[in-house]
Amino acid sequence: MRLKGRLALITGASRGLGAAAALAYAAEGAHCVLVARTVGGLEEVDDKIKALGGSATLVPLDVTDGDGLDRLGAALYERFGKLDVLLGNAGILGTLSPVGHFEPKIFERVMAVNVTANWRLIRSMDPLLRRSDAGRAIFVTSGVSRRIVPYWGAYAASKAALDMLVGVYAAEVAHTQVRVNLFNPGPMRTFMRREAFPGENEAQQTPPEAHGESLIKLALPSCTMNGQWVAGDEALSA
Repeated sequence: MRLKGRLALITGASRGLGAAAALAYAAEGAHCVLVARTVGGLEEVDDKIKALGGSATLVPLDVTDGDGLDRLGAALYERFGKLDVLLGNAGILGTLSPVGHFEPKIFERVMAVNVTANWRLIRSMDPLLRRSDAGRAIFVTSGVSRRIVPYWGAYAASKAALDMLVGVYAAEVAHTQVRVNLFNPGPMRTFMRREAFPGENEAQQTPPEAHGESLIKLALPSCTMNGQWVAGDEALSA
């Protein structure tokens, strides 16, 4: 029960890494606020959390709804008065294409979900994280933010932008009790991975649940790291 009494907000919580993180946090005693577009997926995760003896609040919301995120921040303040853990996990791949061939609406959607939505999250939740005795913010990034991979232009650019945004935010809160880090899980057995590599053998892929312990450690009040780029896949192979 390392997160007993803590309040954790998780975006993209209906499946994949978000759902795995929700279960890991709930098992450690956190009350989880689960944000995703799909009500059915949220309810499935909620059922699993209840089976563990945990509790959750379900928020069906598209993270690109900035006004909706503002309303969520206000509701959390009214009900809880703070936020202890923020996991910005929601993300989309878009399409794999030469840079000059992306449809504008797809490129803009990738940026909206992977970058702008996380900025709106920071904008709405930073005051609540500062009200915690040990606010912890974690944002999910990717290895393609740090290397050039042909045809991954939209996704890679969005994650590189996220890395810089989060790094600046971490520097700005360094004098507070808030700690902010990036987490790269590496290749996982997720819907996004199937989109990008449909021919891979899923049995050989890392399940999202394998990263539960790393995400717990980044959420703990005892975590002192700030502004770090954490390679989750390297931790698993160490």
